[in-house]
Amino acid sequence: MAENGEEKLLAVARHIAKTLGQNDTMADDILQIFSNFDGRFSREKLSEKMGDDDPRGCATLERTLNSLDRQISQYVAADHPIWADTADSSAFLDAIDELIGTIRDWSPMAAEKSVGACLVRADDLMQQAMFRVEDEFRSLMERGAESFELRRNNHESTGNLLSGSDDENEENEEGILHNGADLDHQIPVAQPITDYDIVIDALPSGTINDLHEIAKRMVAAGFGKECSHVYSACRREFLEESISRLGLQKLSIDEVQKTPWQDLEDEIERWIKAANVALRILFPSERRLCDRVFFGFSSAADLSFMEVCRGSTIQLLNFADAIAIGSRSPERLFKVLDVFETLRDLMPEFDSVFSDQYCLILRNEAVTIWKRLGEAIRGIFMELENLIRRDPAKVAVPGGGLHPITRYVMNYLRAACRSRQTLEQVFDESNVVVPSNKLDDRGSSSSSMSVQMAWIMELLESNLEAKSKIYRDSALCSVFMMNNGRYIVKKVKDSELGSLLGDDWIRKHNAKVRQYCTNYQRSSWNKILGTLKLDNTSLASNAVAKSMKEKIKSFNSQFEEVCKTQSTWIVFDEQLREELRISVSRLLLPAYRNFIGRFQCIPEIGRNADRLIRHGPEDIEARISDLFEGGSASSGGRK
Repeated sequence: MAENGEEKLLAVARHIAKTLGQNDTMADDILQIFSNFDGRFSREKLSEKMGDDDPRGCATLERTLNSLDRQISQYVAADHPIWADTADSSAFLDAIDELIGTIRDWSPMAAEKSVGACLVRADDLMQQAMFRVEDEFRSLMERGAESFELRRNNHESTGNLLSGSDDENEENEEGILHNGADLDHQIPVAQPITDYDIVIDALPSGTINDLHEIAKRMVAAGFGKECSHVYSACRREFLEESISRLGLQKLSIDEVQKTPWQDLEDEIERWIKAANVALRILFPSERRLCDRVFFGFSSAADLSFMEVCRGSTIQLLNFADAIAIGSRSPERLFKVLDVFETLRDLMPEFDSVFSDQYCLILRNEAVTIWKRLGEAIRGIFMELENLIRRDPAKVAVPGGGLHPITRYVMNYLRAACRSRQTLEQVFDESNVVVPSNKLDDRGSSSSSMSVQMAWIMELLESNLEAKSKIYRDSALCSVFMMNNGRYIVKKVKDSELGSLLGDDWIRKHNAKVRQYCTNYQRSSWNKILGTLKLDNTSLASNAVAKSMKEKIKSFNSQFEEVCKTQSTWIVFDEQLREELRISVSRLLLPAYRNFIGRFQCIPEIGRNADRLIRHGPEDIEARISDLFEGGSASSGGRK
């Protein structure tokens, strides 16, 4: 070996002299410099065979190649896995190392015909060796995937897990779940997961070390891309099957959009679980495995990881994108919020797992789709506005009760405000300039979400006012607005809407409800009160008696008609209903008692007074207590 090394060294020196020397004199000068530098570079040795070829040096190369050919060929032709035997795999890798070194050392002399021919043969031998180690690499990955460990990642073991220290990992037994060797029945992510702080070791440590040794040779030999391709193909299949086992269907954007919404709601739930498992468990585990197999070759590790995760990531993002560009129907809001929040909460994982240059496009796509989901949420609220505007004012609600649009909008907004933090983020990130008419009296300092809620309330009130005009009876119109206004205020006070709209908004709308009550009393009872007004004129006693008789008859008629009519009206809120009855009683009873007291004292009426007075004060109060009960059909059910 020493003799071969010296011959190789002399061959290199002669090649340098021949390459740099522009003529014989310059070549001789260079040879003289080498001779003075090292005794091994004697002038006689260096001057031998300075012609076109160097048979002596080429012979050394041929002997080396013949030896390596014999060693490598026996492994290339082997009909059993080489890595089944540690001695065989070590010898094979040593031969590949020597072949890589030989090609590297002799490549500077490739211009010489004899050396160039030998290097062509060496390259051919290297290709054969690479084909075989590629097969061995694939086989190791497939066999290794038949067993793995699911490790719980705690503060004490995090460093060990990420460092790849096999001895320390084996000692840390706490939190380790050993699974069987049958991959088809032991995919760990198929089991219910409540804690995402786990790492999957999908390949045994010994297998990972073997893969790393092969990858190191393939990269050194210029076959890094081939190694990355084989690795990616094997791991991609595992990853896609793992996500499939979580129940998520592989649907195109068109297929998602054509899926009935009820079915899509269930699919969204599965997507949320799959996205969390993928970004918090599967992808970090694949990143760790990639870094261990391609340790020292960051570019190959990054490329391989991207190829492994790209398909699954695109599948997850395409589903979210299909939801984002789908229908803006208001009932979709809550599931779209779920998708938005899931993607938002996973952004740190996208940033950390997809941090390299190859994964930049995936990370950017995730951000784009997340923002698109925000646009979808804002679009859904715009559609809610349109729904309120378009709701027709055609059929009056019986008894002036609660209109379905009021119940729908208020319960919708209450439910939406449970995701207040998310909605504030969505509206605050909007670049849309809020029209001045949307600001109302809340001012420009209000949050975008509070302005949005106030605007929807304004639209709802305008719609209800238009609907109230359907009622021909102005009193019933007031009852309708009173009912809906009270419902709106109560729903606002009992939810996040209260803090969004503010105390001033609540006070203002409580005042509106009180005004509707006042309007109702005026419309219903002012005319009746007019019949109880006493005449203070100096009329003859007969004329007074006649006038009083007419008044009591008119009162009886009007009161009974009002009670008959308004007993079918509805005031759904018990407190408001009682307050309204008390208010009517306080308005009517004093005037009625005063009237019948005077009526009974008129001599011309005499005994006829009791016959003309149909209702005593207690009866009046009882009849008022029967007002606003309505019927079950007209109440609409308060929820």
